[in-house]
Formats: sequence, C-alpha cells, structure tokens
Amino acid sequence: MKDIRDNARQKMKKFCRVCKVCDGRACAGEIPGMGGLGTGASFKNNVGTLAALHLNMHLVHGITKPETAISLLGQPLSLPVLAAPIGGVAVNMDFGVSEEDYNLSVVEGCLEAGTLACTGDGVPPVIHESGLAALTRFEGRGIPFIKPWEGDELDEKLEKARDTGCKVLGMDLDAAGLLTLRRRGRPVAPRTPEQLADIFAKVHGWGIKFILKGLMSPLDASLAVEAGVDAVVVSNHGGRALDHTPGTASVLPGIAQAVAGRVPVLADGGVRDGADVLKMLALGADCVLVGRPVAVAAVGGGKEGVARYFAWLGDQLRQAMIMTGTADVREVPRSVLHGLSA
Repeated sequence: MKDIRDNARQKMKKFCRVCKVCDGRACAGEIPGMGGLGTGASFKNNVGTLAALHLNMHLVHGITKPETAISLLGQPLSLPVLAAPIGGVAVNMDFGVSEEDYNLSVVEGCLEAGTLACTGDGVPPVIHESGLAALTRFEGRGIPFIKPWEGDELDEKLEKARDTGCKVLGMDLDAAGLLTLRRRGRPVAPRTPEQLADIFAKVHGWGIKFILKGLMSPLDASLAVEAGVDAVVVSNHGGRALDHTPGTASVLPGIAQAVAGRVPVLADGGVRDGADVLKMLALGADCVLVGRPVAVAAVGGGKEGVARYFAWLGDQLRQAMIMTGTADVREVPRSVLHGLSA
C-alpha cells in the first residue's frame, strides 16, 4: 500500500497530496481537485466525526473468524463496502490516469476483491460513458450512478445505464446544487417525492433496483422510502456540494431509525480503514461506500491497487471485529462504540 500511495502522490501531485491522514485539511477549497467545498468544513466534519468515535475492546469470547459477507439488493459482497461513484478524473486528478483506465481499474479491482464499484457521471460525456463501458465489459457487475439532470438527459442516461446489464442503478441527488453544471448548459436539480416516485417506477419496470444517494436528514430518507426507493445513501457528496454540513456519522443514526429496516441504509464520508467501517455499521449502516482512498489506490496501482486496498480494508475490519467481539457485520450492536448502549 505504501508503494501504491507513493506512486499516486507523484501522479496526482498538482491536485492531491495523498496525505498520511486524508482529512481535508491540506486541500480545503481545492475544487477542481480532491478537496472539500469552501472552507472544507463538510469534508473535515466527515472525517472528524467518525474519528471521534471510539471502539470498545472485548476479548473474552470465542470469535476467530467473523463473517464479513453480505447481500445488498440481491448482490453478494465479500465485504459490506462499495467503491463510491467518482468521475472527472481529468479535472480532479490532473490526468493521473485516463477516465477509461480509471473506471476499468476500479470496476475490475472491486470484482477481484469480491465487491462492486459504483461509477460516476458528469461533464464531459466521457465521464459517464467510460463508466458504463467498464460495467458493460464486466457484464453489468457494478452500480452506475446518474446525476439528477433536468430534461431528457436523465431519461437518456438511465436508459444507457440499463443497457449495461446492471441489476442496480443509482442517483447522486447530493449533486443537485452544482451550479457549475447549470452554467455549462447541463442543469441538475432536486426532485419532489412525486418526481422521485416516477423515476423509481420507471426503473422498477425494467426489473432493476434503485439507490438514492445524498440524504442527510430523516425526513428526506423517509420521503424517499415512501416514494419507493430500494436503498438510501447517507452522504454529503464528500463535502463537495455544500459547506458547513455535519459529518455523515452524526446524522446516520437518526436516518437509520427513521428508515427502520424498510430498505438498506448505506453511508459514506470519512471512512479510512476497517475500524471506520465497523463504526458506520454500529451507527446503523448496512453497507459503506469509500471514495477518495479508492481513487488513490486506482491511480497509484490500477486494478491491482484497488484489489489490494479492499484486501487491506477487509483485514482491518476482521481484526476490529475480533477485538470488539463482533461475530457478523449484519449484526453490529451500538455497544461496540464506547459510551453508546445497544
């Protein structure tokens, strides 16, 4: 992993320092780049809120081989972790790799690790086209995410995503306020519950599940569930869409309680190691998405770097589970976290 990170640091040196701790401090406001919007507070809050949680050690037990596999919307995963959708390699990573190579590395590396990649969307067209091409090459084994475009573009891209053969599609609603896209003549916008219901019904008519990403309140999550979504993702777009939002870990428990098991709850934001994955699960997530660390692994080591990163993450997760007496990622009690009851 050190060699992979060192190589990525050279390739991304104008846009990402590949810091020892990726916490948003050194890159605050650096967009384009890998930083958080404005002061970088949202990015920093994601990492800081999660880092402030402590794990309870519990070693008087017989757990030696904890279970890390799950099924998410019918998709088997060796770990409760997905690669988050990231696009715009040329803009945000200074051509450390091409858009096509990046997507192939992430999709194939995830499959080798026994998990799935989410692919991104944006402007120019090569962003989503390269992601969809990678998914098509691997028979739809992944999850394409589409931005909440206005007009015909949304339907057109959903149909292209359908044609990859993927069993699950997603939308990153947390991109709804990106004015840069509107200024470029490609507007995105929020959606009413009725509009969301129409989108979900259309995708369900194809026999495909739908994930909505970018929900940061119990109300939004409940409205999405009532509209017919199949899973929700607690996310503030990596701190890149709105400054001064809370860290995702702080709002996750309330959202998980509001959803109350009706659909899977996923979460991203500040996950850096296997202990962070366990913390998110204890807070109510069923699965976790990881963004920037996967991007570094892909740029620094290609598909092998991505596969190695997930292997490293899995080892850390299993160690954290043994050290906390956690037998199964599908049943992680809140009491795993210091100061919180089950």
